[in-house]
Amino acid sequence: MTARILVVDDLPANVKFLEARLTAEYFEVRSATNGLDALRIAAAGACDIVLLDVMMPGLDGFETCRRLKSDVSTSHLPVILVTALDQPADRLRGLEAGADDFLTKPIDEVALLARVKSLARLKIMVDELRLRAASSASAGLQQGLPLMSGDDGLDGRILLVDDRESSSERLVATLALQHKVTLETAPQEALFKGVEGGFDLVIVSGALRDYDGLRLCSQLRSLERTRQVPLLLVADAEDRQQVLRGLELGVNDYLIRPVDRNELLARVRIQLRKKRYADRLHEMLNESIQLAVIDALTGVNNRRYLESHLAPMVEAAADGSRPLSLMILDIDHFKTVNDTYGHDAGDEVLRVFASRIKGVIRAADLLCRLGGEEFIVVMPDTTLDVAARIGERIRQTVNAAMFPIHGGATQIPVTVSIGIADRRHDRQPELVLKRADKALYVSKNNGRNRVSADAA
Repeated sequence: MTARILVVDDLPANVKFLEARLTAEYFEVRSATNGLDALRIAAAGACDIVLLDVMMPGLDGFETCRRLKSDVSTSHLPVILVTALDQPADRLRGLEAGADDFLTKPIDEVALLARVKSLARLKIMVDELRLRAASSASAGLQQGLPLMSGDDGLDGRILLVDDRESSSERLVATLALQHKVTLETAPQEALFKGVEGGFDLVIVSGALRDYDGLRLCSQLRSLERTRQVPLLLVADAEDRQQVLRGLELGVNDYLIRPVDRNELLARVRIQLRKKRYADRLHEMLNESIQLAVIDALTGVNNRRYLESHLAPMVEAAADGSRPLSLMILDIDHFKTVNDTYGHDAGDEVLRVFASRIKGVIRAADLLCRLGGEEFIVVMPDTTLDVAARIGERIRQTVNAAMFPIHGGATQIPVTVSIGIADRRHDRQPELVLKRADKALYVSKNNGRNRVSADAA
């Protein structure tokens, strides 16, 4: 795994040291000597992780980090603050600025590489989600990318796994000020709760009495339902190797005992913001997929969905020697509706028309809008005579009640012409569509408002 690391420090010796260690591990390294240059490089998308010195003239590391996290183009970038300051108040200030972690001078090389590799793995996942979401936005399917720091990181659902009463009581009391906390003292039970509970964050004690806390972390990472849930490890000061191993296993963050109350709350907020950011990107991706295959006006599937699903449905019916029928529906004189009452009225008719069809067909049937006033219904395991009866039921349902337009102020009659064909022995969906289309023209030529089945 590689990543582009931006090292920001006004002292050349510090930059050279970090460049040497990171380059030896096959990371690509860029450098900047001040905060403004760092902001410019990051905004250009030229780095994946920022190693940021705190004490710099002009724009210091805290302010640079704050600006990175407040810009939508860089808010997702992991930032590690490098500092000689190691007091809880200093860490809290950095966390409140949005920093993902701290490295204290003199830098521990093993800790440096473990943390960078851990953040690089997470960055790859977020980048993929951002790329897909950005593609959807550029195609007009979504709004622009969200800002990670736009969430307050509060009111999370947290599972705390700790079997030491003296420790767990303090952690629960602190977390309960801002979040909903569930305490579990049995690691195996915690695994079940983690899977079923829908938690936003799991905090695991690294000092469980009869169980390896890292094994629990590994199990949570291996299960699909908890794979993306942030993990925060609470370790004792002497368990440095446990922290490093945890980062390799996929632990997102860690705290060292004795746990500082404010640092705990700050780190939890950061993890919740990251999770909600990733969740929002997932939602945007799912929404864009829906928009790509759903007709926005009527809420039914569109032509693109039909094109990707019709052939497999015909093929499956042919392989199983099962019947399959298809009907094409065309609203009669729809152009007259638009010309007489306006296109808004036409849209209202289309929405009601689709709703009435859905009220007649089965859940297994596929309803799509081909475009304009044409719709199609694909009916698996349906013979031609049964399809004809369903078509007649649709025709009667459409014709039975007037269609409201102009918000219900006006009612107009609407009828539909339908053409039906079955699969026969064909494996080519184009042939079935062609026969149904011919049957539709029979309905139109014979006076409309009728159902015709392909009889050839």
